[in-house]
Amino acid sequence: MPTPSPPAPRFARPDRAPDDPTREAAFALLSAVLDRRRPLDDALDALPPMEARDRAAGHRLAAATLRRLGTLDAALDQHLRHAPPEGVRHVLRLGAASLLVLGDKPHAAVSTAVALARRRGFAPLAGLVNAVLRRLAATPEVLTGLDGPRLDTPAWLWASWGQEARAIAEAHAQEAPLDLTLKPGSAPIPGAEVLPTGSLRLPAGTAVATQPGFAEGAFWVQDAAAALPARLLAPRPGERIADLCAAPGGKTMQLAAAGAAVIAVDRDQARLARVAENLGRTRLAATLVAADARSWTPETPLDAVLLDAPCSATGTIRRHPDIPHLRRPRDVAALTATQDQLLDAACRVLRPGGRLVYAVCSLQPEEGAARIAAALARLPLRPEPFTAAELAAIPEARTPQGDLRTTPALWPGRGGMDGFFAARLTRL
Repeated sequence: MPTPSPPAPRFARPDRAPDDPTREAAFALLSAVLDRRRPLDDALDALPPMEARDRAAGHRLAAATLRRLGTLDAALDQHLRHAPPEGVRHVLRLGAASLLVLGDKPHAAVSTAVALARRRGFAPLAGLVNAVLRRLAATPEVLTGLDGPRLDTPAWLWASWGQEARAIAEAHAQEAPLDLTLKPGSAPIPGAEVLPTGSLRLPAGTAVATQPGFAEGAFWVQDAAAALPARLLAPRPGERIADLCAAPGGKTMQLAAAGAAVIAVDRDQARLARVAENLGRTRLAATLVAADARSWTPETPLDAVLLDAPCSATGTIRRHPDIPHLRRPRDVAALTATQDQLLDAACRVLRPGGRLVYAVCSLQPEEGAARIAAALARLPLRPEPFTAAELAAIPEARTPQGDLRTTPALWPGRGGMDGFFAARLTRL
């Protein structure tokens, strides 16, 4: 009986490379943001089921690419004679970010990009991807000759930030650390830096759910700047306070932890569910109301209101590098109208002498001091500036008018913070 021949070796087709969930996820996220203008977090939620490590790695690669997109495109263009199809450019961008931003080994960065091009139907251009990225790998110093902060920032944002633009843009190039607010009475987290304002800080990329005390509700994620408005409202036990536009609930938990009777109002039922989840984990109580804050009315006037208004969120670009690629100048104009309406509503639900803190995680002047000036001109409110003593931990964030204004360029040696504006007003 003849000996059967061994099976012929099987090779992947040139247009079908081995699966790579990390690169597939990164490509899907990048395409969602740049081609369909979909928020990165929404695109992340829409990814198909995959291992948590692949999902996290894909998100990290896509975020790094978005954070340095202008610089990466300028570096790639030095090796491209013609503009490639947009899908191929995305592959090249991811490969370049792997090489130049994340510091992956050149062979791995190039080979995974070539394989991604083949899987995505760009096999005829896989050679181009290989050649361009190999040239880029041979000249990593290319970044030193490029003005990264300027290239990575849309012109309209750069102009709006004035003299601080370069420092802010430089801060945006770095991944943000993980900041936490500790529930009163909870034990500090080992290894966490205690910031001057009281927040805890851990290195970027730290897995929050693995930290001791997470399951017990000892803390919640909240940027150091985002934690300031609720503290500056100075809630007192028993006060009836509304947190308008409350999701995801960090400020609601701060107010509840201080002993206030909190009403958390948000019109998005799904986002309000996240507030409920966070309250449940931290074992804190608040009344949740699904309503548009512009038309909601409490049973009786309130002692205080915290209004963290919807905004352009340009102060959170370190954490959300998709924002410069999604926002347009016209978006800011539309948002200011909503902010004015919310300020009107906040004033309406306050008792005489009641306090209002207005806050936005925006660097745009139209959404900050300009909104307060307009509110004072039409509403029965008076300014109640934050004192130097109240902002003693971060005196550089106090404006000449006594408002709060933080930027990512503050605390450069500590890792920066989000950009926030906040002002305090009293109902006449």
